[in-house]
Amino acid sequence: MSSSTARPGGHGTVITVAPTGAEHAKSDVPNLPVTIEELVSTAQDCERVGASMIHVHIRDEDAKPSLDPQRLKDTVAALREQTNLIVQLSTGGAVTDPEEHRLRVLDAMPDSASCTMGTVNFGNDVFMNRWEFIVELHKGMREREIVPEYEIFDLGHLAALRRLLDEHGLPAGGHVHLDLVMGVPGGMPGDTETVVAALRMIPEGATFSATGVGRSTLPVMFAALSAGGHVRVGMEDTISYARGERVKDNAQLVARAAGIARIAQRPPLPVDEVRELLGVRAG
Repeated sequence: MSSSTARPGGHGTVITVAPTGAEHAKSDVPNLPVTIEELVSTAQDCERVGASMIHVHIRDEDAKPSLDPQRLKDTVAALREQTNLIVQLSTGGAVTDPEEHRLRVLDAMPDSASCTMGTVNFGNDVFMNRWEFIVELHKGMREREIVPEYEIFDLGHLAALRRLLDEHGLPAGGHVHLDLVMGVPGGMPGDTETVVAALRMIPEGATFSATGVGRSTLPVMFAALSAGGHVRVGMEDTISYARGERVKDNAQLVARAAGIARIAQRPPLPVDEVRELLGVRAG
């Protein structure tokens, strides 16, 4: 099933920043933003250099991954109050989080939330996403008018997305947007050939972003931009800026993506245009 209106966004680029994730330890990566104050400061810096959306994982007082309901709500409120960014919460959390806690993320009422389209090996772990759980997330977002971003870790997840749309209809906002998460050990590789293969399976009229994990960051970014796609960058996905050089902060990664997008004649899109493109409800 395809989305109702083709909105390719070919004139510009949606840049999403994923600043934290659930994998890196603060003790290993001291510049990782984990408090609400650090997330807000990071978001403001990234908005200034071209980001339009922020993909948020939260941490507890000990900097451990968390899905605490009140902390999620407080984080969404702070980001809305102090930035103009589209706030997207991760419903993935950490690979060990139970389904009921992941579903509860939607109660924080973000603008957008992730919906991973299948189970995938994740390094030495398994990121479990049962079909019934995927359907429940899809319907729960539609009921709350939260726009999903369908996370695609492997090519088979695109077949699952088609099945979801065919059996359960379009998401909130009426537009299908997905993110190709590439280079995760156990998932699809982060290279041009795999981007091309994915393009054949993306629903008609949908938009896509691509995320290159680790060393695949730049190859995936170049491939996505050349194919009319959008990009996600951030310290969730890489803590290396170049060989032997650590990332200074998330804004450094966003600024590089914005510069490459401008060279590609697809400059960063303003937030208001991204809201319209993705069908995000007015604040």
